[in-house]
Amino acid sequence: MSMATATSTNTPTPGTQSIDRAAQLLVHVVETAEPPTVGALSERSGLPKSTTSRLVAALERQGLVQRDAGRGVLTPGPVLNAYARRTAPGGDLVALAAGSLDRLARRSGETVNLGVATETAAVMLDQRDSRHILGSTNWVGRSLPHHVSVVGKVFLAEGAIPFPEEPLEPLGPKTITDPAALRRDLELTRSRGYASAVEELEPGLWAVAAPVRDASGTVVAALSISGPTARLHDRSLDELGALVRDEASTLSVRNGYDHPKRGDA
Repeated sequence: MSMATATSTNTPTPGTQSIDRAAQLLVHVVETAEPPTVGALSERSGLPKSTTSRLVAALERQGLVQRDAGRGVLTPGPVLNAYARRTAPGGDLVALAAGSLDRLARRSGETVNLGVATETAAVMLDQRDSRHILGSTNWVGRSLPHHVSVVGKVFLAEGAIPFPEEPLEPLGPKTITDPAALRRDLELTRSRGYASAVEELEPGLWAVAAPVRDASGTVVAALSISGPTARLHDRSLDELGALVRDEASTLSVRNGYDHPKRGDA
């Protein structure tokens, strides 16, 4: 009785090799703090740029990645974002925060986000778009360094994530790169109840954010408002900061946080 020669399971066939390569690129897009370009993915993966571009196009067609038309960078696509919202620790909070996002968007007219923070980056879970054409960037699924993100600053100010030990990279014209200056900024965030940033992430962009707490008082998310500095002269950061702080406080109560009880403890 003859025995068939077994095919090695360690040698990928041409078809599975393409799947492996596409999966590798997808992992790079998801795990990279700063959204990569096709060229950056090509360098990181060691694949030719033409091959990388073809595989990225396939991932785009399936909604697994999306490309920013202006900057050419790649971020997780709508399929992954929808799955993340259902399965992330803040998944239930996304539904709970819907009304808060709607109210903030209606009252501010600007882009509003619900964000969380990992140890390495701030990640946006849900968004309400600005009513204006200028300022309607989709932040959902994007990962931002903590020191340039108001969501990251909220978590840093509360000690919910470690203070960054690595050098603080300048991304915008007013990025705080001095650790001592960042600590002072975080002290201000704690004292007034909201974080702010003007042109720290990129030129012409401002943002404010406030903490959302659970029943134990732990910061589990942040609400943020952002927009272009061209419209900031119509309203002050203090006004917008108070607006997001009050709504985040309301959402915290709905999430089980009891201010009077914690005050009596």
